[in-house]
Amino acid sequence: MEERGKVETLSLLGGPLHQLGCRLGLVRRGTNTLGLGLALGVGLWTILVALAFIEGVSHRLFSLSVIGAHVRLLVAIPLFFLCETWLSPRLTIFASTIVRSGVVPEHRLPALESEITHTARWAASWLPEVLCLLVAVLVSPIGLQVGLSGATATYAPGRGAAGATLTGLWYWAVCLTLFRFLILRWIWRLGLWSYFLWRVAKLELHLVPTHPDGRGGLGYLEVVHTQFTPMVLAISAVQAASFAEEISSGTMTFGAIYPALALVLVADAVLFLAPLLIFTPKLRACRLKGLSDYMEFAGSYVTGFDKKWLGSRTANEEHLLGTPDLQSLADLANSVNIVRDMRLVPVTLRTLTGFAIAALLPVLPLLLLKYPIAELTEKFLTRLAGL
Repeated sequence: MEERGKVETLSLLGGPLHQLGCRLGLVRRGTNTLGLGLALGVGLWTILVALAFIEGVSHRLFSLSVIGAHVRLLVAIPLFFLCETWLSPRLTIFASTIVRSGVVPEHRLPALESEITHTARWAASWLPEVLCLLVAVLVSPIGLQVGLSGATATYAPGRGAAGATLTGLWYWAVCLTLFRFLILRWIWRLGLWSYFLWRVAKLELHLVPTHPDGRGGLGYLEVVHTQFTPMVLAISAVQAASFAEEISSGTMTFGAIYPALALVLVADAVLFLAPLLIFTPKLRACRLKGLSDYMEFAGSYVTGFDKKWLGSRTANEEHLLGTPDLQSLADLANSVNIVRDMRLVPVTLRTLTGFAIAALLPVLPLLLLKYPIAELTEKFLTRLAGL
């Protein structure tokens, strides 16, 4: 690294799909891949609808029992690429931040640069995406045996939008396979990101217990992980669509949604928050050392303050009002409180709330399956009128 604060670009983008998007002009400035996501999702959906109209099965395609197919193509896939568009620049800023702030000491910068290069090399490799595609192709028989929820979640002859027609085959063989490939592709990237964080945590980090972010200088990690919100929304939207398919077909009751939704929240926490626990041992050690050091320093300071202003008969009110010692004492107390309140995980309630809202929002329309909108409107107007 030529100068402190200047680091190589840290990115999880790359691979054959990203390169194809760049060549087709669907990826802007190398990191905005939303156009690629829209092209994939809308393109596959358009062909699906066209085939349905040609074969005369459009009435089966546009029904609540197969809403999962529409949600996967028109909602989830674009959200996958929106997430990586938001995430990519934040990763580079995070790497630059921990360098400029001194979290990574000068003598450990070559090691950090090596980890960034290693991560970028794996992100751009063809092998992981080829393996993800292979698994996506082979997972259909497994999904059928497991019995995934939702009529459009896994292949079953004669089931779903168009059964064994060309429309059905297009969805089962192409659309669903691509969707699974993108899911596996993201799981690979999350694993790669977690590995990078683990390697960074192994470095000799200079964490400051009194840092204003309350996380020793790692506070920007929370900003990075808030960019996963579109992924949380996408996962929840697909799950909510599967619930709707099951409820409409009578194979699932509305009450069964609650435990399944709890599992979705747990899965979101494991995927997008658990990697932050990697830094918990470092943050805990920093907090304990900070408490010890600052308590010792505070004890020495207040002893001197007490001797000077309370134990001396020569101290007078005029000197007390003008002394900066009182402000220093207050500042020291604030510093001790910051150390005491230091978080052991670089995440706050705000991020948790954002993830929870993103996870619960797609489920709200399911209430219309239990409470028809006319009934809800009537109850609302009745209560509004005070009747």
